[in-house]
Amino acid sequence: MKSLFKIIRFIWQHPLASRNRPLAFKRFFSWQVGQKLRPHPETCPFVDDSVLVVEKGMAGATGNIYTGLLEFEDMGFLLHVLRSEDVFADVGANVGVYTILAARNAGANVISFEPIPSTFKRLQRNVDANKVAGRVDLKCFGVGDKAETLRFTEAMDAVNHVLGENEAAGNYSVIEVPVRTLDELLDGRQPVVFKIDVEGFEWPALQGAGKLLASPNLRAIIIELNGCGSRYGYSDESIHSLLVSHGFAPYTYEPFSRKLKKLDTYCNLNTIYIRDTAWVSRRVEEARKYRILNIEV
Repeated sequence: MKSLFKIIRFIWQHPLASRNRPLAFKRFFSWQVGQKLRPHPETCPFVDDSVLVVEKGMAGATGNIYTGLLEFEDMGFLLHVLRSEDVFADVGANVGVYTILAARNAGANVISFEPIPSTFKRLQRNVDANKVAGRVDLKCFGVGDKAETLRFTEAMDAVNHVLGENEAAGNYSVIEVPVRTLDELLDGRQPVVFKIDVEGFEWPALQGAGKLLASPNLRAIIIELNGCGSRYGYSDESIHSLLVSHGFAPYTYEPFSRKLKKLDTYCNLNTIYIRDTAWVSRRVEEARKYRILNIEV
């Protein structure tokens, strides 16, 4: 019951869902009841004419069904900054929420990285459901600072991660996954934006992305920094310093006003790092509007 109240409060306060609470709560309760009566994958409306195929246990994806955009600021930024001629890299794609926003809604070309085979199949399912296979290059690899094979958890939904050196497997279901560097897997392609969410393994992943970080074509990074790197002996501050050394600065974004706000340091969860503020500002100001939860964003 406590969990239910927490979700209701989250929807009530969500910056997008709060603007159409009747529809947001209708979708939430329809999803909850529907999954109890018929627990199978459902194709749900997402942004404009895009869809998400979701199922019970996919908390990282189902939140988008009733909030519109679960990570509103970052997902809104992605929609507004990308164009059809762009390349976007989705590192730690999970079932493909960012991939679908970029490929189906913004019309960009996408390279998606998801290391867990069972999750990769769900990513492929969402790409197929949105008919964007021709614009999405799917790669079932982990990313790190060198080519190797690492052990990953495989049954933790959006928080699957590389098993730390001193982390006991315990009751985890563990799988061995091939890992390559981002520079190798990108093979010369130059994203304009990339999102990285690899549950604390960001430092090794960025160490294998020297060419990408140095590319003048790369204008922005969406990255999750939440302290998880400590399980591998890395700090969020070291990642922040690395990105700053490459000319990036941390920002937040407000999708309704389309305003960027520069920060002194990173946020506790996702942070948008921008290298060419004038270019990004022009892009977001000129972007078309998207319809989400019957609201124009």
